[in-house]
Amino acid sequence: MTTALIYLVVMLLVAAVVFLLAAVVFGRGEELAPLPPGSSPTRLPAEDITGEDVRQVRFQLVFRGYKMSEVDWVLRRTGVELDELRERVARLEAAHQPREPAHRRPTGE
Repeated sequence: MTTALIYLVVMLLVAAVVFLLAAVVFGRGEELAPLPPGSSPTRLPAEDITGEDVRQVRFQLVFRGYKMSEVDWVLRRTGVELDELRERVARLEAAHQPREPAHRRPTGE
């Protein structure tokens, strides 16, 4: 019984040493150092978002993909920017529509 326990302890120690050695030699497989907790690589300008800004967005990786709160934030910001641009275009188009002079309007007679 004690022999089996000794083998088990030795196997655990060997496995721990191999794991630590592999972790030191190979690292975690990341190209960049991990971000500090609570920080985010996700950046967008305060206004006037361009297509290049959206293409350069990077999200923090978490266990099951990207951090959902960051993706939601980018989608909300992009949606607000698109809505503002559409409103601005509509106002400009309305302001530049040719208006009929008052004397040319049909009177309905």
